[in-house]
Amino acid sequence: MRRLLLPALLVVTLAGCGGAAETAAPTATSPSAAPSAAATAAAPAGPEGGVPGLTGEPTDLTAPTQAGPGTGAPPTELLTEDVVVGEGAAATLADTVQVRYTGTLWSDGSVFDSSWSRGDDPIEFPLDRVVPGFSQGIEGMAPGGRRVIVMPPDLAYGDNPPPGLPAGATLVFVVDLVGIS
Repeated sequence: MRRLLLPALLVVTLAGCGGAAETAAPTATSPSAAPSAAATAAAPAGPEGGVPGLTGEPTDLTAPTQAGPGTGAPPTELLTEDVVVGEGAAATLADTVQVRYTGTLWSDGSVFDSSWSRGDDPIEFPLDRVVPGFSQGIEGMAPGGRRVIVMPPDLAYGDNPPPGLPAGATLVFVVDLVGIS
């Protein structure tokens, strides 16, 4: 696997993240217009924000999209929202997935990594080898889907992020699950 920013960002140690030993990039799922109620966490009530809005044409899986900045206080638990619901068997933690993604910071919507910037080919990785927010966010997706995943710091990199990310950052990924193996 090529050494890319996201895989480098997602590789973590138990001490650094309090979670998985290593991580890799996300996968994409098949298109559908209706969000999945089972896989979608509702935005929390109160002052915390929900899933940020997306740029571009969010249901066009042939083109990248990204999340804008979050509003309100960042969520303290994992949030997901299916933009496009995939079809077929859903990803489990035992699977290897092929994904395309764009990762942004909740605070300002700035892109810190995108597989799309390196071409159309998906990134492949075992789902049990990524940070907990990534594996939990992708688990349950079916190929052909697009999901927004909002990761609080304790499910991402916490206070020990890789170079280029601020400590304690809430991350937002737009993930397309291309395949499962």
